[in-house]
Amino acid sequence: MTKQLKQYRDKIDAIDEQVLELVNERAKLARQIGHVKQAGNLKEDGVVFRPEREAQILRRLQELNRGPLEDEAVSHIFRSVMSNCRALEKELSIAFLGPLGTYSEEAALKQFGQGRQAVVCSTINEVFRTVEANQADYGVVPVENSTEGAIGLTLDLLVTSPLKICGEITLPVHHCLLSKQTDISKISHVFSHNQSLSQCHEWLNKMLPKAQREAVSSNAFAAQMIHDLVTADGTFAAAIASKRAADLFDLNVLAENIEDDPKNTTRFLVLALHDVSPSGQDKTSLAVATKNIPGAVLSLLEPLAKYQVSMTKLESRPAKFGCSGVGMWEYIFFIDVEGHHQDAGVASALLELEKKSSFLKVLGSYPAAVI
Repeated sequence: MTKQLKQYRDKIDAIDEQVLELVNERAKLARQIGHVKQAGNLKEDGVVFRPEREAQILRRLQELNRGPLEDEAVSHIFRSVMSNCRALEKELSIAFLGPLGTYSEEAALKQFGQGRQAVVCSTINEVFRTVEANQADYGVVPVENSTEGAIGLTLDLLVTSPLKICGEITLPVHHCLLSKQTDISKISHVFSHNQSLSQCHEWLNKMLPKAQREAVSSNAFAAQMIHDLVTADGTFAAAIASKRAADLFDLNVLAENIEDDPKNTTRFLVLALHDVSPSGQDKTSLAVATKNIPGAVLSLLEPLAKYQVSMTKLESRPAKFGCSGVGMWEYIFFIDVEGHHQDAGVASALLELEKKSSFLKVLGSYPAAVI
């Protein structure tokens, strides 16, 4: 080892010691904040995870960041620090669509870090019911994909559920071809969720044109199937799933990033029984219905324009049976706007919108995704 190299490593060791001391000092302060909240009977008493506060911290750190680390790397480091500090106060339980190895689990890890207890659910409906019954602190559910569109079931459940949206997660989805085998040319069957098969359609046509494609309940389940599969008949099978699934089920990665759209992204929502305070850069999600008359949709949008509230999403779904104030063959419009429902402009627009609509529900106001 050269003298110069030793000097650099000694400096790194010294910095590591300082970082360790400061991280533990931060953890002590976070634990003291928890005690203050409990002793003072504050409004947020009992709520350990404050998404608006964590979003403010990450945005501030990104503004202060001068590199060479990218903003995303800095955010991941500090989200891990916050997650582990939060766990000193309480280990949060997070419900998501399983099994382990799904993109829903990856989204939960991205938002809450390792300092959480996984509550694995078999359906999106079960995620909602688990959080509603206080069997989990938060739920993470997919709501839309950049190539496949909205998740209708999630939208339908948001209308009838008492849960509030308290956060959003955007997750780049990169598919891998996983197998026990090492020779991709021998793959004769490919298992995955129907949506993932669709997202890798062109790649499969080019690389595995003769392979039979079979849809299953989830990508992670497909990976687990391949792990458990006994190929005594000479069949060679593979799954389309994530890299994490490959690690969990001890499979070989035969190909990476096989999605047809390299920008393929899924948006997830964080659900809870409590509201979230403004963070300064927020979104509000609404479910709105109106009578089927000429100009009805335009009438719904007029208050947003009047109070200069920017709309970022407009989606329609047929109303489901049991939705109060909405008749058969009428539609519910799902609208995302910039701002928090407590902001003056958004609040004024909502008051007028309520008068014009036959049904209005604020699904939640929450910080816009930071990472």
